[in-house]
Amino acid sequence: MTRKILVTSALPYANGPIHIGHLVEYIQTDIWVRFQKMRGNRCTYICADDTHGTAIMIRARKEGRSEEALIGDMSAAHQRDFSGFGIQFDHYGSTNSDANREICAEFWKSLREADLVTERAIEQLFDPEAETFLADRFVRGTCPTCGLTDQAGDNCTCGATYSPTDLIDPKSTLSGATPILRESQHLFVELEKLHALLNHWVETSGALQTEVANYLKGHFLAEELRDWDISRPAPYFGFEIPDSPGNYWYVWFDAPIGYIASTREWCETNGEQLADWWRDPECEIHHFIGKDITYFHTLFWPGMLKTAKYNLPTKVHIHGFLNVDGKKMSKRDGTLVAAETYLKYANPSYLRYFYATKLTSRVEDLDLGVEEFTEKVNSDLVGKVVNLASRVGKFANKTGLAKTYPDDGGLFTAAAAAGDEIAAAYEAGEYAKAMRKIMELADAANPFVEHAKPWEMNKDEQRTDELRDTCTVALNLFRQLAVYLSPVLPELAAKCGELMGDEISSWDQSKEPLVGTPVSKFKRMMDRVQPEDLKKMMEESKELAAEDTAAGDQPTFNDSDQPLKDEPLADEISIDDFAKVDLRVARVVSAEHVPEANKLLKLTLSLGGEERRQVFAGIKAAYEPENLVGRLVVMVANLKPRKMRFGLSEGMVTAAGPGGADVFILSVDDGAQPGQRVH
Repeated sequence: MTRKILVTSALPYANGPIHIGHLVEYIQTDIWVRFQKMRGNRCTYICADDTHGTAIMIRARKEGRSEEALIGDMSAAHQRDFSGFGIQFDHYGSTNSDANREICAEFWKSLREADLVTERAIEQLFDPEAETFLADRFVRGTCPTCGLTDQAGDNCTCGATYSPTDLIDPKSTLSGATPILRESQHLFVELEKLHALLNHWVETSGALQTEVANYLKGHFLAEELRDWDISRPAPYFGFEIPDSPGNYWYVWFDAPIGYIASTREWCETNGEQLADWWRDPECEIHHFIGKDITYFHTLFWPGMLKTAKYNLPTKVHIHGFLNVDGKKMSKRDGTLVAAETYLKYANPSYLRYFYATKLTSRVEDLDLGVEEFTEKVNSDLVGKVVNLASRVGKFANKTGLAKTYPDDGGLFTAAAAAGDEIAAAYEAGEYAKAMRKIMELADAANPFVEHAKPWEMNKDEQRTDELRDTCTVALNLFRQLAVYLSPVLPELAAKCGELMGDEISSWDQSKEPLVGTPVSKFKRMMDRVQPEDLKKMMEESKELAAEDTAAGDQPTFNDSDQPLKDEPLADEISIDDFAKVDLRVARVVSAEHVPEANKLLKLTLSLGGEERRQVFAGIKAAYEPENLVGRLVVMVANLKPRKMRFGLSEGMVTAAGPGGADVFILSVDDGAQPGQRVH
């Protein structure tokens, strides 16, 4: 039975270019959509630019142009970049559209009628220089729970959540100014009223990965859900709320509704009905998103959809982030590579294939190791897959394909039988498994050509029939691989179709060999990755980053000023103020994971003798426990103990960095002893 499937990727924000980290999601989604279409399913891929919010407004103001002009240029750039990587949308829209405004109003009316909206005055941080209220993500400061600096406006790497107004020494990321408190009226969705519905959906729908469902049940659904602040006061670039003049829907209200609005635009162009895609229970809805927006897509969004009587997602495919050579992408290191820059130096097929070899159905970060990238592409794609065609292609142009498929020792039959296993892996998002199986088939096929030695047959006219048979087998085995790789490597599949005179469009083309047809003149299909090109790509990325951030002479050691921009210096204090903080050398005598916490490690610190302190540190993403034991660290020894649900935290380990995997524990030189004071 043909399935009807609507697929979306998270909407890219119209405030910056697409980079290789973003492409993890869009390549992953494009692969899944192409696979579904090859299987004969009706699959429509919808996306749009996310265009509203303070950041767009501020950038447009700085650049002296309208928000509409800014988002128009960014939309063209985004679509150009996506096209460069073979990502094909059935429709690409914008959240700043009439369709989105109208459907937002429909959702709002449903929320009002369901008595889910309440209004109250709140105190909110206001940037006096940028002259705007600050969303959570535009504020950073010191965590009020653990004291870790440079934390986000609503949550800390220690696991604590809070309001931006609770931050110690908050700073606006828009201007660096210290924000002030201002009162304004805000509208809220009372999400707790949908608690039972959301809990049931999370537990029973099968829409979420197991680890995601368990996380939601343990962290959010285990307690009362907080009201969702759904409005923002002027000035704000977005849609003004019809029944609340001067207030605008928060960007996270209208962004997911953009999925439906873009679908409506596609329907209007193609003679379809929106209800057949968003209200038909037979239609599957699949969202592909990054783990950082899990909360919005698994609690707020299902609640909104149910209230407005739209289908809830069939599946929310959540993926991790991209690291490069084991580290977070960095402009300074040249690893935050813009899509446009990548395309100057490398074939997009390389990146599509490499990501496919790393992607699973689990919420795991990917690591792009430059050496591994080079080796995998050169070995697998050039050395195994393309090698099959290149070693016989020029001979096959003369001989054509045999009228009947020759004996190949069962290679084609075995590869055809593997198609179901490969298809199941694609369906489940287990691309890495699919790639391993395909390469096993390539490993089995290549010895056939190596042993047959067609280049020697070509020298003997008496062996023309034998040469034709060898070419027929080799090219059909190559064609099978091209079919299986088509969702990942559409360009290679197209070249295979041109070579053999039969366009690849269906998964079933892997089941029957192609015989009795001419073969076109062979053209080079893929070049090897050149490490020097990757080096040039990263150097250009560094230079572009430097152009964006440079101001005056470069520091002697080329140290970036970004950390100081992210967290400006605090107000002056006296020596007496500093003396109140008792910093001590301590030794880590034990370290272990905290099963209930995603970001914390439990440390036991020795201050010498029998003096021990238990500390919960938000460094799990950066350190393995066993690597910390025995290290000397600097701790705040006179911090008031804090009761956490995991136990009592009796101090704080000092560290630098923005958080997450980029946390660096401060160490002391050899010779220091536990208990010594740090002056």
